[in-house]
Amino acid sequence: MSEGVVRTDGIVAPAIPRPRTGGLGVAGLRPSEADRSERFAAVRAGDLGSVHSWELVTAVDGPGTRMTVFLAGCPLQCLFCHNPDTMQMRRGTPVEADEVLARIKRYRSVFRASGGGLTVSGGEPLMQPGFTARLLRGAKEMGIHTALDTSGFLGAACTDEMIADLDLVLLDVKSGLPETYRKVTGRDLAPTLDFGRRLAQAGKTIWLRFVLVPGLTDAWENVEAVADYAASLPVARVDVLPFHQMGRDKWAELGMTYQLEDTTPPDEDLLTRVRGQFQARGLTVR
Repeated sequence: MSEGVVRTDGIVAPAIPRPRTGGLGVAGLRPSEADRSERFAAVRAGDLGSVHSWELVTAVDGPGTRMTVFLAGCPLQCLFCHNPDTMQMRRGTPVEADEVLARIKRYRSVFRASGGGLTVSGGEPLMQPGFTARLLRGAKEMGIHTALDTSGFLGAACTDEMIADLDLVLLDVKSGLPETYRKVTGRDLAPTLDFGRRLAQAGKTIWLRFVLVPGLTDAWENVEAVADYAASLPVARVDVLPFHQMGRDKWAELGMTYQLEDTTPPDEDLLTRVRGQFQARGLTVR
């Protein structure tokens, strides 16, 4: 299958190079009708989750054509977040795990033909570990390739059973220096590094992602720290993602202060320098 976006009606549209802006809503997924007390129990059991959106896309969230399910809720407050509407779980739609799995099942033939599968993303999917576990287990039972897109900050919530159900982890390392990581996210770096090491010990395939933001994450020593960490793991590839301004309007719509209003995307010279820092360690860079 040629690269392109598979719409919810099954038609493959031509690929248009663009930064990711998040999912396309919950069309096709029936919201849960459980009352408030039932929802609480279902969430604890992993039967119900807060879903922000989902989409089918090729060559973005892992190999082949993938159904990416974006869950609502994130413990980080990344300054460059282009989907700030995923930061709070209350902004998602309550959807039962079986409803999502039924939708995944419909695309098994697409996954087989393209070498694709399921990617659980966010927000931060490990904010909802029970629900994420249900989706991963259900997909594996259908013989579908699985991937998790995570910052790793809540890696302690990822059980050994969940890790066993993972074929690929897209590990978003926001910074290599603790002080820069806290400036970017408001949180500590150590949990992310610990989770990556745990994945490596389990023999999992890792794609490391690093967002390059001029004036924020681009310092030589910060990139060197990320590159050193990547080289310490069996990372299959590194994706250097250039900062963009496509989420700026969402911050305004939500009444949130956006601190990167005047930040410009990295130029080619900066991208070349940063990619070279990773390549110098023998890493495959995209």
